[in-house]
Amino acid sequence: MRRRATRLAGGVTLVTTLAVALSGCVASERDAEGGEESGKDTFVFAASADPGSLDPAFASDGESFRVARQMFEGLVGVEPGTADPAPLLAETWDISEDGLEYTFHLKEGVKFHDDTDFDAEAVCFNFDRWANWTGLAASESLSYYYTHVFGGQGENGKYESCEASDAATAVVKLKSPLPELVPALSLPSFSMQSPAALEEFKADEVGGAEDAPELSAYATEHPVGTGPYTFEEWKTGESITLNAFDGYWGEIADVKSIVFTVIAEPTARRQALEAGDIDGYDLVAPADVDALEQAGFQILDRDPFNILYLGMNQKAKPLDDPLVRQAIAHAIDKEALVAAALPEGTEVATQFVPSIVSGYSEDVPTYEFDQDKARDLLAEAGQENLELEFNYPTDISRPYMPDPAAIFEAISADLEEVGITVTATPEPWSPTYLDTIQGSEKHGLHLLGWTGDYNDTYNFIGTFFGAESSEWGFNDPDLFKSLADARYADVDQQEELYKAANEAVMEFLPGVPLASPVPSLAFTDVVQGYPVSPVQDEVYNVITFSE
Repeated sequence: MRRRATRLAGGVTLVTTLAVALSGCVASERDAEGGEESGKDTFVFAASADPGSLDPAFASDGESFRVARQMFEGLVGVEPGTADPAPLLAETWDISEDGLEYTFHLKEGVKFHDDTDFDAEAVCFNFDRWANWTGLAASESLSYYYTHVFGGQGENGKYESCEASDAATAVVKLKSPLPELVPALSLPSFSMQSPAALEEFKADEVGGAEDAPELSAYATEHPVGTGPYTFEEWKTGESITLNAFDGYWGEIADVKSIVFTVIAEPTARRQALEAGDIDGYDLVAPADVDALEQAGFQILDRDPFNILYLGMNQKAKPLDDPLVRQAIAHAIDKEALVAAALPEGTEVATQFVPSIVSGYSEDVPTYEFDQDKARDLLAEAGQENLELEFNYPTDISRPYMPDPAAIFEAISADLEEVGITVTATPEPWSPTYLDTIQGSEKHGLHLLGWTGDYNDTYNFIGTFFGAESSEWGFNDPDLFKSLADARYADVDQQEELYKAANEAVMEFLPGVPLASPVPSLAFTDVVQGYPVSPVQDEVYNVITFSE
């Protein structure tokens, strides 16, 4: 049955055509007497797309992170069912009074999958790796999270150094305070990876171009972490297989193998579940929820800890004109969009943070659905017969965007009603869409969104608008400063400063926040204890199978 959530601290809530024929879903295990005991030990999960990279340091998308969380761990994890940080490979940490020195006390006896030791030297190797990327490896499209959290590589960044004072103690020093460092380290992008494997398989040798990078063998064939599962095989466009790590320091329940099978279309994922080819899938189409529930499948809901938005690249004129951006905002019927293309329970958005995040403001400028006003603004801007490119992804469902084509169709129809002709530019999510939007200026209007990584306002609006970027194409030092002031303010001042920053963002209107959808997952009744997380920190070693 559908499990609804109960309110948690910090504003987060918790809930406790391709169908691939898979063999090995039921495995035989020998008991102590040498007989055979049948029992399910493979968990088959339908992903909506291939990961962009098996190296989480070079990833920023949910499908990459879903796989990475099974293989990799960071110094900091997440308290189950919340967005709050918790110890993981670091058992405790100390922070200096000036906020410039973090001392991490590490879990001992942990091994990487290649049987090398996880220790303080490995921690410092990873921090130094992130800080010293150059060329394509340092581009926003690849080192996205490091760039946005630490401010950039080398002299541009906030990282100064890391020292292994002993095998179990790593001391990280910063050039300037970074208040969200601890929760940020829970991101898969900051996972600990084997220094030996990174060097052997030349992880940082990236070829190609910024909008079409060519990753190393490490990122496609040889990822090595400390997590409960090890990499076995990636059949591009088909599946990824992981196996339990015999040397794992923690517990592994019933799932000894994981198969992520790639099924792009929501209808095909539903059919695969109904046929028994998979055990579960994410991003259930809103129209399928009731039918699956009635058929006896489990439906689990995540809270809407996300934002779907229409981005506007101001390098693509006349999107640099605020009158044009305002006209586009007034042209879109968000209520109708939610009713037609998004799940039940979806919240219409007024700003680029969900309503449960601290810093959400009731006083942001709003742009109500008013197509007459949109036409007037276009006339004032001299753009009555405007033509715009409209980029949207294909072959993907995201928590904030379950059906990109349907969302595109609804918005483009609204825009055409006010005299804006759109040129549709659909593009496969993997491997090109994010590279186009985040790594080039070759886009105009575009659909994208964000699932929060942790409960912090900067993780939303700071990630979007804290500095100049290819996605938005503008440079506004005053806006960047207002976000930085809020980020580094005393805790008792942050909420009001973030509210003011939210109001400034919506006054400037770099894009149109559309909605915060409710993502749903579906499983067979055999799957027990799936660890639903508002930030998708869902590791399968805790899952059990019923008879």
